Amino acid sequence: MNSVTGLSLGRIAIGATALASPELAAKLFRLDLPGNPQLPYMSRMFGSREVALGLATVLARGRSRRALTALGVAVDAADAYAGVEAGRSGSVTTSTSGFLTAPAVLAVAAGLAGLLSRGGRSVAAG
Repeated sequence: MNSVTGLSLGRIAIGATALASPELAAKLFRLDLPGNPQLPYMSRMFGSREVALGLATVLARGRSRRALTALGVAVDAADAYAGVEAGRSGSVTTSTSGFLTAPAVLAVAAGLAGLLSRGGRSVAAG
């Protein structure tokens, strides 16, 4: 399985979890659900977008798949920024900030690798 397909399936799994069980997602992401009563709403919004981006990328081919992969890289970079900023502002602990940021940075790297591999042909090929 190439990195883009793996990332897309991961997005779908994480998004489906956040959508179906915001409480589980909060626990997995080390977020304070009792202290944030709006978290289930935000988790479901996040989840629906992750599922949509993941499914669209899995189903796309050619230039569309490359464009969706690039969009995914941008989303993951924004997620990495959000993780760092959450730690900087004190809204999460330093360890939780790292826990949230690391997968996003790895996803950026995997997405870029998918875009750059064999001139991007592996992304287009699926």
